[in-house]
Amino acid sequence: MVGGIAYLELVTELLQRQRLADPVDGLWEAADLQWWFTRDPHPTDDDAVFWLDGGDPVGAVVFTRWGPTRYGCDVLGRPPHAAAWEFVRRRCAELPDASVEMEALDDAEAARAGFVELAEEYEATWLDAADRPAARPFPDGYTLVPRPDQDGPHPMITRNGAEVEPRLRQCSLYDPDLDLAVRGPAGDVAGYALFWPDRRTGVGLVEPMRVEDRHAGRGVAGALLRAGLERLAMRGCSRLKVSHAVGNLPAERLYHGAGFRTDRRVRVLVRPPAG
Repeated sequence: MVGGIAYLELVTELLQRQRLADPVDGLWEAADLQWWFTRDPHPTDDDAVFWLDGGDPVGAVVFTRWGPTRYGCDVLGRPPHAAAWEFVRRRCAELPDASVEMEALDDAEAARAGFVELAEEYEATWLDAADRPAARPFPDGYTLVPRPDQDGPHPMITRNGAEVEPRLRQCSLYDPDLDLAVRGPAGDVAGYALFWPDRRTGVGLVEPMRVEDRHAGRGVAGALLRAGLERLAMRGCSRLKVSHAVGNLPAERLYHGAGFRTDRRVRVLVRPPAG
């Protein structure tokens, strides 16, 4: 059991090894867990356990703190089956007042651990970088600004907290030049997105991406997405990935319109608070 930077390094190594071994195995990329690190830097060793083989991580169970009473739980790689689920049940029992979410790959084991309510479904979608759409100009008055050229606080602090930027800079896959914001005609932040280039696996991840409501419907999202995908390809990424909630019609139009195709649908189950 580890926390902090040691946790981040181990989970990154585990997920990169998994992706190199199989182009479609597992739900998450190393960049996903690095992004989550900005919300939960795992300051203690309570919430992650790893299994090693010759010093290399082969499996893990990770609990991510999304809030005081909300956690995520993920079984990663190929941990020993019984030991992994024993840890899941034990850690859930230690969190009686919290709801815990899990992407269900083993419904029977999940149900035995108390994961019985359906929270949502999401789609994981992929695109070969060679098939990426051509860049699109931004609407008049809108300007793309990478993080090194931005002034002031990071545009994500409102939704992700004041520590988002220093924690991003602890992540090995973070590239400030792919941390993109769009300024509107009045100089306000119209949208932002992070594009994560994993040169080791060749996968480029889009996470997160947002256009503010007052700027929606003007073509900002499409131009921002295409700008980021181009940068991922220029960093050597051959496969591009983004996930979105099922039923999020604007996201579906945006990503499928850019050529992303659904690889799988994933159900998110919840173990509700004991009370």
